[in-house]
Order: sequence, then C-alpha cells, then structure tokens
Amino acid sequence: MATALASAQVVCIDPGHPSEVGEGTTGRKLSEMHAVWVEAVLLKQRLEAQGITVVMTKKSEKEFVRNRARAEVANKAHADFMIRLHCDSSSGSGFASYVPTQAGVSEGVRGPSLTVIRGSNNMGRAFHEAFAASLKGKLRDNGLKSDLATAVGAKQGALTGSVFSKVPVVLVEMVVLTNRKDEAFLSSKAGQAAMADALASGVLAALKGS
Repeated sequence: MATALASAQVVCIDPGHPSEVGEGTTGRKLSEMHAVWVEAVLLKQRLEAQGITVVMTKKSEKEFVRNRARAEVANKAHADFMIRLHCDSSSGSGFASYVPTQAGVSEGVRGPSLTVIRGSNNMGRAFHEAFAASLKGKLRDNGLKSDLATAVGAKQGALTGSVFSKVPVVLVEMVVLTNRKDEAFLSSKAGQAAMADALASGVLAALKGS
C-alpha cells in the first residue's frame, strides 16, 4: 500500500555543502561533504526501489550550489518533499531534524508560506518519528526542532533553504561529526546502511502522511 502511494510522488534530496556558507564541518577523518553525499546516493537508491521519483540538488560531491538554488531545484521539480542532509558540529552527539515554524527573510525574500510551514511540520513529525525509531539504540535522538534553533535560522527567522522553499522541507543533522562515536558510526558500511535505511523509513512515513 505504501509503495503504491509513493509511486506517483517526487522527493528532492539535498546533500548539503559546498554552498555559500562553506564546505561544512569535518571530523577526525570524515568530512560532512563526503558523508552527506554517500547518504544521498544510498537514500536515492532506496527510494527509487520504492517507485519514487528522486531529484538531487547537485550532480557530484564537490559541486558548489547556493542554498537558494537548492530550494529552487525542489520547487522546479514540484517535489512532494525535500530532505536536506547535513552533519553537525558541537560538544554533543546524535541526530536531529529541523523544520520551519515561521517565515524568515533572506536576500530580501520572505518565506516560506504558511502552507509550506504547515506541510513541513506535519511531514517533519512523521519523518522524525520513523527516522528515530529506525535508529533507536544506535544514536542519540535530539528530537524534531524549529529552524529557529539553528544559528542561521535564529538570525533570519528560518533557514535559507526553507525561506525559498515552496515545498515541505526538513533538514536532518544525521550525526555530530566532531563526536568520535558518531563519526565512527557514519564512517562504517554498516552505519551508512543503517542511516540510509532510517532516512528512507522517515521519507516514506512523511509521504504516507501527506
């Protein structure tokens, strides 16, 4: 039933960085840019196996794409859902998901719309619940949060990728890359597969609940 529902839907996967804010964080050995690209490719394979049409915001790991342009890729594809993949840098550990809870302003543009905010929150809740359930016992669950909990979101009112998004969007900080255990998890083949499985479970749950 879930496969039939998802077959007519479009998902945009955004492997974060490099962008106007840089190349992302780096652990002892693993870079955010590489980690998110690996997961994006694995997630794409899993979603396409379910009959979902997938569009990517970039064609190669090191391709530079501004955050506004990333959102515009999803908009142009009329995506049902956009998932933005990132890794965090902090003294903590684990994963978290972020959704816009109010409009913000970037480059003189105000957004996202109330419709996108509502869609992002509804689909974000479904996504995070399934995502966290899949990773239970493997990584710490830091919850579903507002864009306002991020440095850029707090300054602008929403993340840049959210401001320009015309489709429901969630940003996932998959691990804290500066945490040795988190980095080791995402560096291993088993960890990469587990993360991709969890992301796919979350996306399917979000689409089913939309």
